[in-house]
Amino acid sequence: MRNGLILAVMMSGMFVACTQKNVDNQKIESANTALELTQTWDKTFPLSDKVDHKKVTFHNRYGIELAADMYIPKNVGGKLAAIAVSGPFGACKEQSSGLYAQHMAERGFLTIAFDPSFTGESGGEPRYMASPDINTEDFLAAVDFLSVQDNVDPERIGIIGICGWGGMAVNAAAIDPRIKGTVASTMYDMTKVNIEGYFASENTPAQRMEKRKAIAKQRVDDYKNGNYKRGGGVPDVLPENAPWFVKDYHSYYKTSRGYHKRSGNSNDGWNVTGCQSFLNQ
Repeated sequence: MRNGLILAVMMSGMFVACTQKNVDNQKIESANTALELTQTWDKTFPLSDKVDHKKVTFHNRYGIELAADMYIPKNVGGKLAAIAVSGPFGACKEQSSGLYAQHMAERGFLTIAFDPSFTGESGGEPRYMASPDINTEDFLAAVDFLSVQDNVDPERIGIIGICGWGGMAVNAAAIDPRIKGTVASTMYDMTKVNIEGYFASENTPAQRMEKRKAIAKQRVDDYKNGNYKRGGGVPDVLPENAPWFVKDYHSYYKTSRGYHKRSGNSNDGWNVTGCQSFLNQ
């Protein structure tokens, strides 16, 4: 009886899926055209003469449409090994992830650098939120996309995560055997830094509780105001006592070397409540 019920539910689901196939395809196509993608070259680095470049989109299993830059090595044929790149935490694909992707394409890989959900040119509302689950899924969705490209060998797909996205990359690789190689560059433990602060500077029980209370209060304020407060990115003017890592951030995100208008780190930063889900990981 129980097995029969399960089978009936499965069959009804398959029937609905089949009858909705055309509708679903239309929804995906509509989502693809909904993103406003800049077609001019607006990266923080020059385009290499060794690669071809184009904008692409793909969707994750939450229905969020993601924007990416694809870099294809010139004068290389056949099925290529492929790499998906993302990060740093709060950056956009026009910054260092795109540079990583282009360099790897120069070495013979087909690569994409993508904006994670809620950031850059990718979809997702509200903007500048972070989610361990959804952002891990972003990498898995990138693998989905690469796996069906005619010029990609699906048995040779890897991922690169930079900074906080290094953790997302490792998390994705741990659950998906399609990922054959993983690199975490300058990986940051976003759970640890959100809970404890930089270098455990906010790690007493009282400090942890105050952080939770502050985020809880901000949620109420956001709900009342009908919008989400941004936390502020890297400061425009560095205080004299700024720690070394903030100085490093500033020298990239706030200067012509790395500034980009779609980068949270270069502008208003993350949604204040956006990292709440990291506090209990």
